[in-house]
Amino acid sequence: MALSKPVVPDTVQNEPVIGQHYLVCGSEGCEKNCLFYCNPCHRQMCEQCRDEHQKSPDTKKHEVVPYRQRKRQLPVEKCKDHPTKDIDMICEDCHVPVCSKCVIQDHQKHTLNDLETIYSEKFTLCLDEIYKIHQYFLPTSHDIQEDIKDNFKEIKATIDKIRTSIKAKAESLKRLVDTVASDEIEQVNKMEESLKEKLKSQDKTYQDYISYLEDLVREFHGYLSSTKVQSNPLILSQPYQMKIKPIPKTIIPVPPVFNAGQYSKEDVSKLLGRVTAPDTKPENRKIKPMKTASTQLKPTEQQRKQDREKSDVKRTLSLCSSFTKVREYTVPGVGNVWHISLGKAGRLWASEDIGNFVKTDLQGNQLQKIQTDGVYGYHTVTQDGDLIYTDRKNKVINTITLNNTITEFNKTVDWEPISIHSSHINGDILVGTIKNGEAKVTRYNKKGKEIQNIQRDNKGQGLYSDPRYITENINGDICTSDINKHAVVVVNKSGQHRFSYTGQGSMFNPYGICTDLLGHILVCSGPRLSVFLIPGNNSTVTLLDQHGQFLFLILTARQGVGFYRSLCVDDENNLHVGQHNTNTVKVYKYLQ
Repeated sequence: MALSKPVVPDTVQNEPVIGQHYLVCGSEGCEKNCLFYCNPCHRQMCEQCRDEHQKSPDTKKHEVVPYRQRKRQLPVEKCKDHPTKDIDMICEDCHVPVCSKCVIQDHQKHTLNDLETIYSEKFTLCLDEIYKIHQYFLPTSHDIQEDIKDNFKEIKATIDKIRTSIKAKAESLKRLVDTVASDEIEQVNKMEESLKEKLKSQDKTYQDYISYLEDLVREFHGYLSSTKVQSNPLILSQPYQMKIKPIPKTIIPVPPVFNAGQYSKEDVSKLLGRVTAPDTKPENRKIKPMKTASTQLKPTEQQRKQDREKSDVKRTLSLCSSFTKVREYTVPGVGNVWHISLGKAGRLWASEDIGNFVKTDLQGNQLQKIQTDGVYGYHTVTQDGDLIYTDRKNKVINTITLNNTITEFNKTVDWEPISIHSSHINGDILVGTIKNGEAKVTRYNKKGKEIQNIQRDNKGQGLYSDPRYITENINGDICTSDINKHAVVVVNKSGQHRFSYTGQGSMFNPYGICTDLLGHILVCSGPRLSVFLIPGNNSTVTLLDQHGQFLFLILTARQGVGFYRSLCVDDENNLHVGQHNTNTVKVYKYLQ
């Protein structure tokens, strides 16, 4: 049976997450994964225990639902008028929570409703609102703030051009235009200050709105954490009280225009030209609707076809109820499989830790071998099918084209390039680099032009220490394995820190990382190189959702694989896992 979604404890989506363990069946002695929930019994159960529960004469009529569709259990609270009775109903006429004795005494002809149902509905609504804030309102507001920053730059560039034009005219008119030029420049400066003030005001508007959203999240969290039913705003609140204020509308300022004139001694002011207010009517800033909040380039017909095909696959894909090995193969020409990348037409590139690259088919048949000076052999395959790899020793990124020509993609100057990934969304190249104890992730376009640097969070703290492996998720998130921080660090496409996953309690040493069509994050973890010879192997492959929630350990030492170091998901949604202590790659089915 295919699982609709693995079960993890409830947390608010998109919040920074420290890893959590999956739920287990609530039956005594059963340690299988919890998949279902009995609403009357408030009991979590696995598939087998669910079947037994529904066969029992005493419980066969119970409502058993998938765990995520369960009713939240109402916090136990005794009635203040009848201390032996629990409050479990709400009087719709009096709008107060009541117990069964209250009903008999004072509310017999009133409209009553199940308090647990209302509590569960409001609880879910609150989670949904928090999710929307984090998923849409906050990111969209941050995007608008980024637009405002761009407006600052555009205004500055335009004003600079106007200043240059004024100075050029003034130079040609010599001393006759000095006074007029000075007056005009002063006017320009006033306009610039006015535009800046408008932009500062807009920026503050959105900062205030973001603060309001953050306060609203805390308020909703307070609702969730309250254990007092009678005074809990979550239950007593009206729908309009939980409605989120819309994102403020602002206009994009339009810079002034310099209208150059003809000059003569008699009419210096006219000839110099004047800076005037723009005739163009300011436009309202575009606020993306919630359903289209994620921005992408306009797709081609081929891309639309591929997206439709992927969408069809995604609708039918789910996690397998058990993970099985499909096959295994050896990669000839390497001593270990330190890193693997999936190429086109079912081709796979594998490399060892001394920089040798081997291309194989998915059965391990060698198709090509290349020797390089690159340390560790971190590489990726571009949208064009070229192999691109980091040369840490020479601080350069190289490309190996389909005809085996090695060309320089980019020099990283003082920074040592280590991890690298080619975006499947837009073809950008993401590179993790280090220098003198600092680390960052740099984004290049296809031509090698640097277009983004991600180094610190919004508090100025360094996001990375040793970004050893890197990948990109379907929503544009950049996911990085940082061995020194013992964490998977995830930022959004704008470089804003989303969360860091740090394992399940024991020392977490992440290595290879990849994502799949459903947005899952898969990451290898295991012992550091310095402890390879110590008995006992705790290597694992962990499955997270795109919000950093722990779902499953797909592979552990029980599967008999050695030290996991690399992994990728092929076009048939099979997981390929490479190891540091052997050149064997094992293939597992985890989606169906």
